[in-house]
Amino acid sequence: MAGLNVSIAFLFLVVGVCQALRRLSKRLLSPGTYGCLARELAGSLELCTSCLELRMLVEIGPWGGGFGPDVALTLLFLLFVVHGASFDGASANPTVSLQEFLLFESNLAATAAKLLAQGAGTGMGWAVTKLYWSWELTHFHLIQNLIASECSSSIHTSLHHAAFVEGTCSFLFHLVLLKLRRSHQMYWVPVLAATVTFLTYTARPFTGAFFNPALATVATFHCSGNSFWDYVQVYWLGPLAGMLAALLLYQGNIPRLFKKNLLYSQKSKYKIPKARVAAHMEHDEPRRKRKGEKSSSEPHA
Repeated sequence: MAGLNVSIAFLFLVVGVCQALRRLSKRLLSPGTYGCLARELAGSLELCTSCLELRMLVEIGPWGGGFGPDVALTLLFLLFVVHGASFDGASANPTVSLQEFLLFESNLAATAAKLLAQGAGTGMGWAVTKLYWSWELTHFHLIQNLIASECSSSIHTSLHHAAFVEGTCSFLFHLVLLKLRRSHQMYWVPVLAATVTFLTYTARPFTGAFFNPALATVATFHCSGNSFWDYVQVYWLGPLAGMLAALLLYQGNIPRLFKKNLLYSQKSKYKIPKARVAAHMEHDEPRRKRKGEKSSSEPHA
């Protein structure tokens, strides 16, 4: 259990450092620069290092440490609760940033800046985690360093099925995100953390359950077993298609692409009861008759 305690300490150290980075950059930078760059970079760095360390525990822990996947899943849930509470509005996920762009919640320049910051943050997270593993503080990290040069692809099914799995995970994740985005943080943070934990538990045997293009790129694109285009189909196009499907189902359209609602009819927000409409028509009938008689009795020119 000593190795597990070291990993837990590392995870919370990363959260603390990224939180300090967010507070410092919030004081020094303008709100726009902070929101598009610093906040996304810190969130992506935190997410990447946490997920890589957890992925290592999931792969090595059962036979190297004697604990089951329930420990890693519990840590995953707790970490996503911490992430949701500390991210300060950052998504650390390219498909979420693209969703905000399609909903007119972000312009093209801000979206491009967020994507660049997410790429830089995940790259920094990969470098920091590799450096931390090289210190070999635990036997987990020793084993990880021995097998790192021979890592294999996380795709353990056919390409079409793998893309469908990643797309379905992204679809469900974004559907929950769209439903809860206006809710109070106290409600959506644990629900979203539970959703991510469930999807990871269900889809991990097939694709590793990333449903985050930036995270998948640094975690598995360098591994042997599949080509770059295979990875693009599964880990980029799959989550993107899932996000678009969730947005279309939830909104009925994709606001930046289609103004017309493609799925749901636009009904009036305020409905007048039929009885009131009938009474109003009966009340107006004598008035219309009197007006007609008056106009007919007027002399013609």
